[in-house]
Amino acid sequence: MTWQSPIAPGVSWYQDSLDARREYAAMDGSRTVDVAIIGGGFTGLQAAFNLAKAGVSVVLIEGYRFGDGASGRNGGQFGTGQRAWPDDLEKEVGFERSKALFDIAEHAKHYVLDFAREHAIDMDFLPGQLNVLHKASYEKDYRKSVEAMSSRYGYNQVSFMEKAETAERLGSSHYHFGVRDTGTGHIHPLKLVIGLAKAAQAAGAQIFEMTPAKSITQTGGKTLIETSSGTITANRVLIATNAHIGNLEQVTAAHVMPIRSFIGATVPLDAFPTIIPGKEAVADSRFVVRYFRKTPDNRLLFGGREAYTADSPRDISKHIRKQIAEIYPALQNIEMTHAWGGSVGITLTRQPFVREVMPGVMSIGGYSGHGVMLANYCGKLYADMIISKDKALEQFAALDVPSFPGGTRLRAPLLFLALSWYALRDRF
Repeated sequence: MTWQSPIAPGVSWYQDSLDARREYAAMDGSRTVDVAIIGGGFTGLQAAFNLAKAGVSVVLIEGYRFGDGASGRNGGQFGTGQRAWPDDLEKEVGFERSKALFDIAEHAKHYVLDFAREHAIDMDFLPGQLNVLHKASYEKDYRKSVEAMSSRYGYNQVSFMEKAETAERLGSSHYHFGVRDTGTGHIHPLKLVIGLAKAAQAAGAQIFEMTPAKSITQTGGKTLIETSSGTITANRVLIATNAHIGNLEQVTAAHVMPIRSFIGATVPLDAFPTIIPGKEAVADSRFVVRYFRKTPDNRLLFGGREAYTADSPRDISKHIRKQIAEIYPALQNIEMTHAWGGSVGITLTRQPFVREVMPGVMSIGGYSGHGVMLANYCGKLYADMIISKDKALEQFAALDVPSFPGGTRLRAPLLFLALSWYALRDRF
């Protein structure tokens, strides 16, 4: 029987493409360790792997199955740099810090690729990404950003695409211009999660599924995590729940908000060879980004339908197919084999949230749709901070990421209004 996550609608194509998905036991009994980790996605599992490899005693608990959150159900796109263009980020933090953050993202990209190679994880990596403009008025800014990437940030794998090249590489004339990035790519994220969990356990980390954290308290210089099957006592704690923080810890909940994002998978497009012939990943310039790509077996994975409440649309595939048809009219009746969703953690600035929220308790999340590389690397950087007092993670901790306004009662309604307004702007 195919596993249906209780926290996300629909069974993903990622899961159905696997021969099997290993299950891990729930925690049974109490534990005392150096580091406890809450959350079994990219961030938590990478931290557990790197800590255990260095001989640190570590327990990781996941409330559901590894990969049930965004790490195993996302669009699979790497991207380059932070979520914003580096020259745009530079206006906020200055060139020196913007360059440092860009370099960290490049290290993250290579780290994930190297990690997969070293651990023989076949995560279906395919190279290339196209960033396409849904408004012609964005041309000047995109040209400027491409030039800055090359001349000032030392990244020469990007080029501006005129309308004809954009249409040819996309297989559609729907977009005005584009940017081609040959230094990045896309993956099967659930395969990476599965390989990462295996590596973490092999390194000596105690990792448990179906073990939700109920509370976090502190006493006598220790942090206690209560679960239904025992208490974890730790010197340090990493909260890596991202969009699924709930009411567990209020500082994180005030800074990282969940939005629902939905993806559909089509039957193989063997009859449509002109659609993304190079099999690059694609992301457009909308605030509510439409992102899509071809799989190794030639399916179209398409995401872009978002919801800003806890509810999910009744027919995900209907909404996804409508968006596909706007770009590819020939696919208006294409069969959708899968449609699924999940919660993405976003911050007000769309920059990662990295903060010590209690003494010895670090919270990391809020990657805002740019987490395939950054979530993995932030987990590693957290381990580096503990093992060798490395300070690279401080680049994220120093970012000014404010809480969402409105307090506990009004935070979600205000977010709904703000994001709906931005979504409306995409249409004009």
